[in-house]
Amino acid sequence: MARIAGVNIPTNKRVVIALQYIHGIGPAKAAEIMEKTSLPADRRVSQLTDAEVLQIREVIDRDYMVEGDLRRDVSMNIKRLMDLGCYRGLRHRRGLPVRGQRTHTNARTRKGPAKAIAGKKK
Repeated sequence: MARIAGVNIPTNKRVVIALQYIHGIGPAKAAEIMEKTSLPADRRVSQLTDAEVLQIREVIDRDYMVEGDLRRDVSMNIKRLMDLGCYRGLRHRRGLPVRGQRTHTNARTRKGPAKAIAGKKK
């Protein structure tokens, strides 16, 4: 089992798919990493040599922000918005949708389960 950026990536999958298990790497970045390391697209993780795993690890460490650093950066950006007291920060603080979605109905993912209102009838 190869360990890249602190994540055990699955051995029986293709490298392009397995790299996407790392937080911050999606399909486009995974393909870009494969291109930089000049590995064939159909290569599986179990077929990688130690040198190739090291090469992938070095490319990711050098060129991309992934896992803990990325999570910390995103949380610091959200905290900065909340400290500023701007509209987006207030929405984060209240646990409401941030990007202009309606809240009269829907928005249950952000607001949580519906709360019953005592005495309300149709």
